[in-house]
Amino acid sequence: MPNRTDAPLLLVEDNPDDLALSLRAFRLAGLVNPIVVARDGIDALEQLAMHRGPDLPVLVVLDLKMPRLDGIGVLKAIRADPRTCLIPVLILTSSVLSDDIRACYGVGANSYLVKPIDFAEFASTVALMTQYWLHCNALPPPAELV
Repeated sequence: MPNRTDAPLLLVEDNPDDLALSLRAFRLAGLVNPIVVARDGIDALEQLAMHRGPDLPVLVVLDLKMPRLDGIGVLKAIRADPRTCLIPVLILTSSVLSDDIRACYGVGANSYLVKPIDFAEFASTVALMTQYWLHCNALPPPAELV
């Protein structure tokens, strides 16, 4: 199934430096999908609520440690909503804690990636992630309009 290049990717990141590095890494990876940015968990859920059917993101890249609502809370809300429950959600975080990894997979994360400190390694991770999830992986069809 080919990549839907018209469908957005939702990037949820509260740290401005990490956000800038992530956007740069996606650009270097050749991502052509639009990127919708949410600065915290509440913003992420508001972004998802504004979109319907084919306008929903094809992928959510979610930070774990955020103010107002953390990544676990966002992931639980995404999985509980019939419109968004099939969207692949990738955790991209600096946390290497076993409890965090277990908790994310326990509530439905599709992948858990630890942010490398070195930018070249980070950019390589983003490129591999983008290649797999948007080009190799068969994505679910857009949710019907609700």
